[in-house]
Amino acid sequence: MSSSVGQTIRCKAAVAWEAGRPLVIEEVDVAPPQEMEVRIKIHFTSLCHSDVYFWEAKGQQPLFPRILGHEAGGVVESVGEGVTSLKPGDKVLPLFTGECGECRHCKSSASNLCDLLRINLDRGVMLNDGKPRFSKDGKPIYHFVGTSTFSQYTVVHAGCVAKINPEAPLDKVCVLSCGISTGMGAALNVAKPTRGSTVAIFGLGTVGLAAAEGSRISGASRIIGIDINPNRFKDASKFGVTEFVNPRDHDKPIQEVLVEMTDGGVDRSIECTGVDINTMIAAFECVHDGWGVAVIVSLPNKDDVFKTNPMNFLQERTLKGTFFGNYKPLTDIPSVVEKYMNKELEVEKFITHRVNLLDINKAFDYMLRGESLRCIIDMDA
Repeated sequence: MSSSVGQTIRCKAAVAWEAGRPLVIEEVDVAPPQEMEVRIKIHFTSLCHSDVYFWEAKGQQPLFPRILGHEAGGVVESVGEGVTSLKPGDKVLPLFTGECGECRHCKSSASNLCDLLRINLDRGVMLNDGKPRFSKDGKPIYHFVGTSTFSQYTVVHAGCVAKINPEAPLDKVCVLSCGISTGMGAALNVAKPTRGSTVAIFGLGTVGLAAAEGSRISGASRIIGIDINPNRFKDASKFGVTEFVNPRDHDKPIQEVLVEMTDGGVDRSIECTGVDINTMIAAFECVHDGWGVAVIVSLPNKDDVFKTNPMNFLQERTLKGTFFGNYKPLTDIPSVVEKYMNKELEVEKFITHRVNLLDINKAFDYMLRGESLRCIIDMDA
């Protein structure tokens, strides 16, 4: 790696040239890191629903050509000026959100929303100079949420790079850099179900199953999984789900079904479906009055409006949102990796498929067909 320090690296990357079209494997140039930046060799990455959402350009301003990807594990190749927390050879997880350590949010134990480095869905360039570090034939290729891990090398702000246990297997722990941590944290850090409580999980993809796992760890005794894909029910019991409900099997709103099932409503609900505003509303309206708490994890479309009767709030139901499971990126994610290393957390059951970089479009096909939780993409193969 030392011979590449300070030099532009040419490598393979899966480039999204336009919305909804298959990614194309290209030879791209990756510039050296500038001040407070880190260049990382990506060994393994995985496909998250958010990658598909932005590839389809739904609900946001399209920005192409772009290198997607944000769940990954790699090794630091070189660091830019001012970076003291990382060095070449460190095993790391690049993250779609960061921690500057200096702003009000970073100094508060109640927030993980860094003023400087919180996720930016529209920016396709680096903060330092407003330019991308990727190019092909001299023309820019834009970044995605500051990570762009569908490239064999990427450049990330140092505040968005978590140094992890050097013994951690990157082909496993890479999935902890987004979806699993988001879902598990939504349960453990935000919903906080009590022992013996009832929890409804809306959406049984990776994030929802991680929320179910977090609820199980918390001691919830009844975990109801809600999904319109019955194929997801088969394996959900591995993650703590005790009952399954398909809204399409009922002729009344799902919130009414759940209220009837639970004698007035669930104690906690966690909404992880993806982008459906009506499901977010249902997740709130199904919790019990007096103590029920609903947690919204999904990313709504930009024009969505949350509509519910204000009496639902006056009757002491609580609605919360969460970002990245309320984990502080650099402070907390290394400890989540340690949970895996200590066998307190099993990530293997989330990994359903593996492909190499040249077959990355298969990962999209698996997810679009609802067949995969996480597909690991080997960037070296």
